[in-house]
Amino acid sequence: MSLPQTTMQHDWRVVDADEAAVGRLAERIALKLATGDVVALSGDLGAGKTTFARALIRAAMGVPEAEIPSPTFSLVQTYTSPRLELAHLDLYRLSSEDDLIELGFDELVATGAAIVEWPERAPGLVAVTRLDIHFAQGTSSEERTLVLKGFGTWAPRLARLAAMSDFLDRCPPWSTASAIYLQGDASTRAYTRLRDASGRTAILMDQPRQPDGPPIRDGLPYSRIARLAEDVRPFVAIAEALREAGLSAPEIYAADLERGFLLLEDLSDRVFGAEVAKGTSQSELWRAATETLVALAPIPVPDAIALSDGTTHRIPSQDEGVLGIEVELLPDWYWPALHGAPIPSDARAEFVRAWDTVFARLADGPKGWVLRDFHSPNLVWLPDREGARRTGLLDFQDALQGSPAYDLVSLLQDARVDVPPALEDELLAYYIEKRSAERDFDAASFRFAYAALGVQRNTKILGIFARLAMRDGKPTYLRHIPRLWRYLARGLTHPDLSELARWYDRHFPDAVRLSPPDIPHRESRLS
Repeated sequence: MSLPQTTMQHDWRVVDADEAAVGRLAERIALKLATGDVVALSGDLGAGKTTFARALIRAAMGVPEAEIPSPTFSLVQTYTSPRLELAHLDLYRLSSEDDLIELGFDELVATGAAIVEWPERAPGLVAVTRLDIHFAQGTSSEERTLVLKGFGTWAPRLARLAAMSDFLDRCPPWSTASAIYLQGDASTRAYTRLRDASGRTAILMDQPRQPDGPPIRDGLPYSRIARLAEDVRPFVAIAEALREAGLSAPEIYAADLERGFLLLEDLSDRVFGAEVAKGTSQSELWRAATETLVALAPIPVPDAIALSDGTTHRIPSQDEGVLGIEVELLPDWYWPALHGAPIPSDARAEFVRAWDTVFARLADGPKGWVLRDFHSPNLVWLPDREGARRTGLLDFQDALQGSPAYDLVSLLQDARVDVPPALEDELLAYYIEKRSAERDFDAASFRFAYAALGVQRNTKILGIFARLAMRDGKPTYLRHIPRLWRYLARGLTHPDLSELARWYDRHFPDAVRLSPPDIPHRESRLS
């Protein structure tokens, strides 16, 4: 058994926790479990280690009534959860650390998380990047005091859990609510569904402020150039603006703007992608979302939105810098992932020149709200509401001022769900018809913006999905790439995009577009 030594550490002390509080702590720790974790539980006989382990495993599995037998005699029990494999070990009867090798401990940790009772029976465990929890008698016989120590990657996670618990303690009745893990997106945000004693639910958003990445241009990181939100303030500001406009952004029950915690209205799990999979009419869903965009179009974008802590959020412009850095994800990531070598300088220069011409024309068009990620994972079906409010909005913190065509493209050329060409054409025509009565609306200019931004957005996503596979080891997104190429080809049929079409056709022929690429996970210096 050889596991890495670590020096990073964070401590947290929970005093006089009753059985319910210990169970809630187990649920919250389950939210942060990851492959490679060891959770070491120490304390006297009867201190509650096994009870805690069962609560932790049930929470990770998402099965509150799961049967979790004690591993006292078998030494190890294994479980499968939606997120990772789990191993529950009781080392009280361990005769030597060689027994851990026979149990396959290294493999258990490499492929999942291990919850270990009596870790002191295996002194080698002190070298593991881990979470130690020591149980001691509290003030009364029904209470326990827990001392938690996080090492290695568990140090920042434990610090975050302590901050989250402090936030929830200030938000009754949510301080005693149960916590249920929710699958997040490709970002660093984490989501938890809370359920209080009455059955009411809320969503906890956990988004710590993100440090800047490495500079890639003019001394700035990608996030700054692309105008991405760095904390929760933009989400709060824009949610309030959208709700004031009569749209279904979640109500914010409580916020810690500095530490990055939000308690949100739970709009339900009825996201568009899941609804389509269940058989709900895609045409009905996508038409409702199109109506939401029609309602959003005439709403002015405020110059600045004041926040409760005295700060102000200004909504950035979707200018040439934003659009340009996004399309360059293709030569930066998709090209080398596909070809195994950087893009030649002449091919890149031609690509940039062609896009600069398009961006200059887009800059002259009308501006409005661009929520930026208006697609199936972020839209919730709310059939009990009326009109534009039937579409719940989840993800808008990166909103910009730009062409309203961008969000319509995001919807009608959804990266994760096929949108048939006939439905796309129908709803594009419907949107244009609904807005044609506006004095300044020009249908031809809008169709150009729609085509150009469709190519721009799908180009960006090709780069993002390649980056997720190559840099972050997340290849599942690659299965969507043929769909992106189909959308991209539709946009390139616009006669005013012929120069771009020639570039894409020359460097990415149909044979490249038809099947997901095989992109290995590798270390890269790119951001």
